[in-house]
Amino acid sequence: MKKIAILFSGEGTNMENIIKTLHDKKIKVVKTITNNSNANGIKRAKKYNIPTIIVDNKNFNSREDFDKELVSELKKDNLDLVVLAGFMRILTHTFTDNIKSINIHPSLLPHFKGAKAIERSFESDIKEAGVSVHDVTSELDGGEILLQKSFKKEDMNFTEFEKRIHEIEYSLYPKAILKYLGEKYE
Repeated sequence: MKKIAILFSGEGTNMENIIKTLHDKKIKVVKTITNNSNANGIKRAKKYNIPTIIVDNKNFNSREDFDKELVSELKKDNLDLVVLAGFMRILTHTFTDNIKSINIHPSLLPHFKGAKAIERSFESDIKEAGVSVHDVTSELDGGEILLQKSFKKEDMNFTEFEKRIHEIEYSLYPKAILKYLGEKYE
């Protein structure tokens, strides 16, 4: 069974969806890591008896030092893939040169890279919106796109728009993980 770790910073809803959808069925989620000791995702991982390691970025003098600690922690488990699920850190070469990882982003990349992508996508004049899953590189939201799914955003209010983005995330990310690992999605 392929082994993954999931990195998150907040609520952990995408993380929990991956666990519910794939853990102990198609893959094994070996651990989760957060940079936020107050993240609600910690409780979510605990429900499934998956250990969470807290690596608080505030305890490091540089992004590189933080990334070095992440790499050290991730290298302990001979992982097949690291999955970023709402991990709100820009990673450096220290991480990206050493760890195979993918990320989900709530826009049709290359549009609306970075923070507040849902809001910026909703407010834009672009008629289509969606979700992208991409390889993680040291360029923010700049890695090769693995999967995308779009929808027409006409006549939606922000609540409906945000709900649709999350629905797509929950269906797309497990498929992308399995595709990346060479597994079939059923």
